Amino acid sequence: MAIIDWIILFLYATSTIGLGWYYGRKQEDTSEYFVGSGQMNPILIGISLFATLLSTISYLAIPGEVLGKGPIYLTNYLAYPFVYLFVALVLLPVYMRQRVTSAYELLENQLGLSIRLLGATMFVLLRLVWMSLLVFLTAKAIAIMIGVGDDMVPWIVLVTGIFAVTYTSLGGLQAVVITDTMQTLLLYGGSLLVLGVVTYQMGGLGWFPSEWPGDAWDSQPIFSLDPATRVTVFGSALSVFLWTVCTSAGDQVSVQRFMATKDVKAARRAIAIQLIVAMVVGATLGLVGIALLGYFQAHPEFMPKDVSLKAQADGLFPHFIASHLPPVVTGLVVSGLFAAAMSSIDSGVNSITAVVMTDYLDRFGRKPATEKKHLLYARSLAVAIGTTVVLISTFMEYIPGNFMAVTNKTVNLLSVPIALLFFFALFVPFSNALGVWIGTVASVGVAVTIAFSGVIFGTDPDTGLDPISFQWIAPASLLAGLTVGTTACLLCAPLYPSKSKGR
Repeated sequence: MAIIDWIILFLYATSTIGLGWYYGRKQEDTSEYFVGSGQMNPILIGISLFATLLSTISYLAIPGEVLGKGPIYLTNYLAYPFVYLFVALVLLPVYMRQRVTSAYELLENQLGLSIRLLGATMFVLLRLVWMSLLVFLTAKAIAIMIGVGDDMVPWIVLVTGIFAVTYTSLGGLQAVVITDTMQTLLLYGGSLLVLGVVTYQMGGLGWFPSEWPGDAWDSQPIFSLDPATRVTVFGSALSVFLWTVCTSAGDQVSVQRFMATKDVKAARRAIAIQLIVAMVVGATLGLVGIALLGYFQAHPEFMPKDVSLKAQADGLFPHFIASHLPPVVTGLVVSGLFAAAMSSIDSGVNSITAVVMTDYLDRFGRKPATEKKHLLYARSLAVAIGTTVVLISTFMEYIPGNFMAVTNKTVNLLSVPIALLFFFALFVPFSNALGVWIGTVASVGVAVTIAFSGVIFGTDPDTGLDPISFQWIAPASLLAGLTVGTTACLLCAPLYPSKSKGR
């Protein structure tokens, strides 16, 4: 990176601190801090949802996945119209009738305190691992871009965490949403710049393949009865549908943003914007992966030493940014990657803070006497959570797989089980706390078994694949949770009088 690139990166990072201070100076209570007083622009909320849930995954995983494995993963966007219909017509009318700071308040009303605490605890664990993983993957990529070794990754994580936690703790959700919009623009602009540079250097669209490059891409069928098949069109679309719906239904990051809008109509607009932006950015990043494949096939001399297109595909995108982009463009693209990590931290920290304050401290009578002290507690807690993320990120290197596989193996572990709590609480009239607990244990157990099936049962000696693909984590854990949970609720029903659910 040239000096001008470092200047661009520094200006971006410091601008986020300024935004945090600007919004923080006007806040007087935790309602403004956590949900922006429920009157935020649905377009900005939708963009923030995208940046929070897909930013680093999109920026790093999709180009590497398409480059090294093939483009079939992009067919998951076929599921998005069905995601919108389910969330907009089934979930949002129920959720928006109850204005809550923490989504898990809804669980106590139906299934009792233990289920509320179960949901809140699983969310905190999920988001801590999510943030730690994404900031770790981003730090590894930035290390490649700036030409330093893996020993500098913890320091990059620390710097990223300091900036993200500072503006988040100062400005709350409003600062998070505005900076998420900036980060999305940088993220998308960076992918367009990479596409433009590759196209210019190759004299046109010669990088686009005219046939399936069998030597570079895996076989990726529409459907397969073999559970070890890594990615199929059907399995990928089903997995993405379930993950997106379950995240909208049970993840505080999503529910908190819905609550920040005015009404159901505004919330529907927000989810529509989220899905549209995700589709446009994801498709563009898929083209980046195809473009980089064509570029390195045409210029194998530019490949890093001891790196192959299939085995080390995740590292080629950051390598191209570091070695083949001109000054200024490099600074903008690196800023986009830095922004991706920050958007993952800021939203997670704000949401975890809301849950800890509402579901633990306030619920058990630890709420400060004044609203000013309450706000101070929230900001102090945000700093502590950010520090925890930085520490946990040091353990993320032990999860096997490429960026896409690693991400799916972690974020799908608890997304479905958390959403199942809301399904039983809001849509199953005979549900009860004990039955839901049993169903949750079954759902989590199945998810963990599939995610780490390679570690537990061993990988295929020829292909190196897990015995069960990561794309089946969400469907299998949903099926297990629904079957076991429903059966358990029916069997435990005599213990719970019909008019005292969750007692």
